[in-house]
Amino acid sequence: MSIAVSARPVSHLLKAPFRISRGVKTAADVVEVIASVDGHVGRGESVPYGRYDETVESVLAQLAPALAAADVEAACAALPPGAARNALDLALWDLRAKRTGVSVATATGLPIPGDLVTAVTVSLDEPEKMAEAAGAVADAPLIKIKLSAEDPAARLRAVAAAAPNSRFIVDPNEGWTFDILNGLKGLLADLPIALVEQPLPADADHELEGWDPPFTVCADESVHVGGDLAALRGRYQAVNLKLDKTGGLTEAVAMLKAARALGFQVMTGCMVASSLGVAPALHLGGASDFADLDGPWWLAVDHPGGLRVKRGRITPPKRGFWGDGEEGEGLWL
Repeated sequence: MSIAVSARPVSHLLKAPFRISRGVKTAADVVEVIASVDGHVGRGESVPYGRYDETVESVLAQLAPALAAADVEAACAALPPGAARNALDLALWDLRAKRTGVSVATATGLPIPGDLVTAVTVSLDEPEKMAEAAGAVADAPLIKIKLSAEDPAARLRAVAAAAPNSRFIVDPNEGWTFDILNGLKGLLADLPIALVEQPLPADADHELEGWDPPFTVCADESVHVGGDLAALRGRYQAVNLKLDKTGGLTEAVAMLKAARALGFQVMTGCMVASSLGVAPALHLGGASDFADLDGPWWLAVDHPGGLRVKRGRITPPKRGFWGDGEEGEGLWL
């Protein structure tokens, strides 16, 4: 069996700027991989991430030898974790489902729920702008608040007042010091906080060792694959699984099991991406304590038939979109 594989860059414009402590983006620049054999076509998407020194160009270059390999599946497994392996791994999962008729849900034992709560993100901005954004999604059960080191208390209070019935994931994206985090301990304890996600830089999270906060602290940039988990005990109580960090669904499924065995709560997250990049993560989201899979919600135009996010809940993609063993004619025009 000879699998033909290609990769291409795709840029999806966003409906509004997406700001975090590291910067702002106005488009989701992704890499799409297409794998085909015997008339069956599988697709995968990944998001190169500058935090890990990835660019669209570097990911395409990393993929080139694997795409030309005689054994594409072995070449995929040999790639390091990251965006390149993710796009190829997801395309191969989708192709396998279409060739065999065995869905990814059946193969992994991780069905996509018909109704999944996802966090919706309030991007970093001035407090009044963040309050306005939070008010627009105040009916969402779970809101993620992007913060920096600049007056996080004012921004927290503004969002909390605008969305009084929601719970919150607080995400500084490594932007705080331990002193900032500890100084906010009382305020965070008083708010309906689901998680505080990666408050410190990954190389400073030893400062969390033995700290006992009245809320759950979740690792994101500090954890990529299952082998990272053991070192996080005593620092974090939860971990964020992202396909672009694990390098695809294959590692992510194993990591989900390993995290549970070590007693971690699990959140499944995503980058700002299209439904093609996020649909595979729905399998993990249904088995997680929290899902943060609103990436396509930020796009001005998503793929036809993709997932929908409304009022903080995800409607799964149409049949044939990804991983269910159907070909999905008309969804990729």
